[in-house]
Amino acid sequence: MKRMTLIIAGLFLAAPLLAEEVDKTLEAAPDGEVDISNIAGSITVEGWSRNAVEVTGTLGRNVEKLVFERDGDNVLIQVKVPRKGGRGTDADLSIRVPEKSSIDVSGVSSDITVTSVRGVQRLQTVSGDVETESFGNDVSAESVSGDVEVEGDASDNETSISTVSGDVVLERGSGVVRAGSVSGDVTVDQGAFDRAELGTVNGDVIFRSGLRKGGRFSAETVNGDLDVEFVGDVSARVEIETFNGSIRNCFGPEPERTSKYTPGLELSFVEGDGDGRVEMSTMNGDISLCKE
Repeated sequence: MKRMTLIIAGLFLAAPLLAEEVDKTLEAAPDGEVDISNIAGSITVEGWSRNAVEVTGTLGRNVEKLVFERDGDNVLIQVKVPRKGGRGTDADLSIRVPEKSSIDVSGVSSDITVTSVRGVQRLQTVSGDVETESFGNDVSAESVSGDVEVEGDASDNETSISTVSGDVVLERGSGVVRAGSVSGDVTVDQGAFDRAELGTVNGDVIFRSGLRKGGRFSAETVNGDLDVEFVGDVSARVEIETFNGSIRNCFGPEPERTSKYTPGLELSFVEGDGDGRVEMSTMNGDISLCKE
C-alpha cells in the first residue's frame, strides 16, 4: 500500500501543470491607449461602453505571468514567457476596452480579431490572420503569413494593410488606402478614395470603389490581373501598361503596342477634366478598366 501511494504521488508530481484561467479588470481612461502583446495563441479585442479594461481567457501551463497594469492613460497587457519558449507558452485572450481607446496589438503566432474599437489601431502578427473594423480613425494592420481584412463604416481615414503570404481585403473604406501582398490577392470594395495605392507580386488586384475629384489611384502586379471598376464619374489622366497581357478599356480609347518586337501594350488618355491620376501596370496579366 505504501509503495502504491508513492507511485500515485509521483505521477501527480510529474503531470504537467494545467492552463490558468484569467479574469481581471482595471479602470481605464475613456480614450486612452491599450498595448497588447501575446506571443502565441489568439487575441480578441472588443470595444464597450465601460471605462475599464477587462481581460479573460487562459494562459498556457508554461506562461510565466500576465502583466496587466495601468500607467496614466495607458494600459499594458503582456503575456510573459520563458526566453527559450517551448510548449505551453500560448495564451487565448479576450479583452474588452473602452470603445474610444487606441490600441497597439502585436503577436507572433497569433490571430488578431478586433470589433467595435473606434480609436487608432496598430495591429501586427507574424503568423496569423488579422480581422478588424474601422470607424473613422487610422488603421494599420499587417501579417507575414496570414490574411488581413478590414471592414469600415464609410468614414474617411487612412488605412494601411499588408501581408507577405495571404489575401488583403478592405470593404467600405474611404479616404486613403495603401494595400499590398507579396503572394495573394488585394481587394478594395464599396469605398470612395482620395488616394489608393494597391500592389501585389503574385496575385490579382480588384477595385470596386469611387475615385474622388483630384484623386490618385495606382495599382500594379507582377504576375496577376488588374480588375478595376470605378463607381461614379472619373476625372483623371490615365496611364496603363502591360508587358504580357491584354488591356480592356470601357472608356473608349484602344491600347497600342509598345514595340513591334514585344507583346506589351500601353494606353494613355484623359477622362473628364483630367485633374486626377490613374496608373496601372502588370508584367504578366490582363488589365480591365471600367465604370459602374
